[in-house]
Parts: sequence; structure tokens; C-alpha cells
Amino acid sequence: MRRLSLVAALETQTPFLIGLGTVVIFFILYIFIGANGWGEPASWEQGIGEISRWCERVAAGLFHEPINALSNIGFMVAGLLMLWILGRDQLQKKEASNFHGFNSIALLYASVSIWLGPGSLLMHGTHTAWGAWADNLSMVMYIVLPWLINVSQLADWTRKQFFLAYSVLIFAYAFSRALFGEGMGINLDLFGLSIVLWVISETLHRFWSPTLRWVSGFIGFVVAAAFGITPIDMLQTPENYWWVVFFWVPAIFSKQPAKSERTYRPWFWLGMASYFLAFIIWETGKPGHPLCDPDSIFQAHAAWHLMTAFSTWCFFLFYRTEKMK
Repeated sequence: MRRLSLVAALETQTPFLIGLGTVVIFFILYIFIGANGWGEPASWEQGIGEISRWCERVAAGLFHEPINALSNIGFMVAGLLMLWILGRDQLQKKEASNFHGFNSIALLYASVSIWLGPGSLLMHGTHTAWGAWADNLSMVMYIVLPWLINVSQLADWTRKQFFLAYSVLIFAYAFSRALFGEGMGINLDLFGLSIVLWVISETLHRFWSPTLRWVSGFIGFVVAAAFGITPIDMLQTPENYWWVVFFWVPAIFSKQPAKSERTYRPWFWLGMASYFLAFIIWETGKPGHPLCDPDSIFQAHAAWHLMTAFSTWCFFLFYRTEKMK
């Protein structure tokens, strides 16, 4: 009986074991490939001994920014812990929400949270152009999820429609970013836009009404201003901010109120607070800032990694509060 119980426990932790194995394989391959150096650095990266774009002094060896690179382990730990909890749900047959048990969306969220770690580590560790591509891709793969989850619920999409929309967005970004670089060739900041769409869609998920549906796009200008992009900036350089028209995407698809509700305290607000505080700290982790010390063990950008990893964990717990109305 005990043996059967152990087998059942291992089976329910298969996603966790796959995730852990993937992380181990990633580091093995990273060390094996980087043993002879990473080759030509990206044109925008600094040389050995100089101060990197994110304050830490560039070192030779496997990790060109050791502290900034290895701090990304925080994302891997957070994501693996999510998989462990989902496996425990499965063992206890808990299916209270889309974020309990082996729900495909929950597994995707946890997997993408893990991938944030290797993606960013490749950029800070290798200083290559392909490492920067992996970093940006990992961020977009994560930040698209929250608002697309909201839109899919407000539009009453099927699971198949959700994954189709997600796949199209991610593949389009990955291809465009590789081919055209930052801005995807059309001055589109999909990461920044997705943060705005998250706040707009979350507001509609919580307070949907016919009136709010169509004025919700204006919330985007408030969010953009919080990150230092004002309507004046948008008017002065419309070619750089034409994508504000997408602020009304959630309104287009939000045909009805959400059929579920979430509890926002404490996890949603704690996640948001951690993210915005991390953003403030992130601003100090640049060359020329008075608090930038390239040789310090404490690096602001590394703190940003750890704090945003904590945010992904908070939002995971937030989604687990969801219940049908």
C-alpha cells in the first residue's frame, strides 16, 4: 500500500520532475557550450572589465554578469514550486480553479515562470545577440499570459481558442524580434503594451459594465504615465506610440462579465507592490546612477530579478483564489 502511495505521489509530481530535469539540463548545456567562450558579443554590450548596461562590471568566463545572471535562479525556484503545488493538488484531487491541479493554463503559467530564469540568464551571462533575444522572448511569453487569460474569460473562449491566440502572439513576436530587432520593425513594445493590457483587462474582469467596457482604454494612459510615458510624449512622437490603439483590445473582446471572481487581497496587491518597487530599484541599476556600484555584491538589477520572481509567485496564488460566481 505504501509503495502504491509513493508511486501515485511520483506520478502527480511528473511536471515538477520534468521542470527540475529541464533546469538541470539547461545548466549542463550552458556550462558545456560556454566552456570555450561565448564568441562575439552583441554590438550593444560592453567589453571585459567595463561597466555593463545593468551596472555590474563585465567579467570573463561563463557569466559576464555573475550576480545579475545567477539571480535569475529565483524565477526557476518560483516556477518549480508552482509545479510542486499543482502536483500536490492533483494528489489531493483539488480542482477549485483553473490554477489547481494539472490544468493546462496553470501548467503553462508555471512553465513560463521557470523559463524567465534561463531567458534572462542567457542575456546577462553570454552578452550575445541570441541571448538578448531569449531574454525578451521569455518576458513576453510571461507578460502576455495574464491579460490573455482575462480576455479569454471575458470573451468566453474555449481552451483551444486561448492556446491558439497565445501561440500566434508568441510565434509572431519571436520571429519579428529575431528578424527586425527591438520594436519588431513597427515600433511595437509588446512587453510594455502587455502590462497596460493586463491592468485594463483586470479592471474589466472585476468591474465589467457596458459603459466601462468602452472607456476602459483610457486606463491605459494612466498606466503608461505611471511608467513615465505621458500623453504629451505620445502626441510629440506618435510614430513611437501608435500602439495605444490596442488599449481598446480588451473592450472589443469583453462581450460579457467574467463568470468567475478573484480575491485581490493580499496576493494581487502584494505582487503589484513588489513589481513596482522592483521597477524603482531597476532604475538605479544603470551606469551613471549615484547608487550604481559595479563591483558591489548587491546589484539593483539582481534585486529586480528576485523581486519580480516573487511577483510571479504572488500572482500564481492570486489566480488560485478564483471561484465561479
